[in-house]
Amino acid sequence: MSQKSKQKTSSNTPFLTIFTPTYNRAYILPNLYRTLISQTSDEFIWMIIDDGSNDETEMLVQSWIDENKLEIIYYKQENGGKQRAHNTAVKLCTTECFLCVDSDDYLIDTAVEVLKYRWDEVRSDLHICGIIALKGYDEKTPMGSPLPKGIKESPLTSLYQQYGFTGETALMFRTDLIKDYPYPVAEGEKFITESYLYLQLDQHYTMAILDEIINICGYQDDGYTKNIYKVFVKNPISYMRLKKLSMDLASSPKYRFLNAINLLSAYFILHRKHRNFSWTPVTLGAFLPGYLLFLLRFKKHL
Repeated sequence: MSQKSKQKTSSNTPFLTIFTPTYNRAYILPNLYRTLISQTSDEFIWMIIDDGSNDETEMLVQSWIDENKLEIIYYKQENGGKQRAHNTAVKLCTTECFLCVDSDDYLIDTAVEVLKYRWDEVRSDLHICGIIALKGYDEKTPMGSPLPKGIKESPLTSLYQQYGFTGETALMFRTDLIKDYPYPVAEGEKFITESYLYLQLDQHYTMAILDEIINICGYQDDGYTKNIYKVFVKNPISYMRLKKLSMDLASSPKYRFLNAINLLSAYFILHRKHRNFSWTPVTLGAFLPGYLLFLLRFKKHL
């Protein structure tokens, strides 16, 4: 494990750490770097957690550190997956706020500026744990639906379950809060979805709405998003853990049952051998649709 850093001289104290987990993405990481050095506000640190890359990532980042155009923290660790990289970044983070921007994404030039402006409006309200903004295919086209109009704050899950939102979000959090919720990645596995964190925060906090696209996505063929069902099959204990939490914290019987169906699919991925499972009226009712989901989405990846 190694760490490198360089501070750029600035008149402003960074309020935000932009965290980027990366694994063999030297071919696309420069796109994000170019948008970071073009930001209209320099009140941020770029923290790169290198998850064991064996390409030119380390040399590339060192060249950027030497350029001294922005403050960069680079930390390389053994390959353990995105969520372990996230846990490392949160531990190292010293700024007030924390934003994950994936290595195949990039930010619009005013992203940090508009986040800071919105944050200054709400930071004194300790019931607000962060900001929800939008991801887009470009600066004018959101990924999925736009945010519901007239909503100034909401827990993240309520946007989807109460307001019918179907879009992709860019999420900035208070760092001191997410330090209390590390990702529990099972031994021998490398992935559990980010919603494991969001579900827990939603039980105690809400989030401020920033109805603007700040993050432009560029999902790659080797990424988690385009291979999500394979990823779940390779990380079944973590998938079951997520769906158990989702079922337990569901806001209505409808969502409790839908998550029970997913929980049952994980049960079949694990060949019905995992102990983190119990039969209840809800899971019994989800047995058949859960098995069908397993057949349709997961069996071919075993």
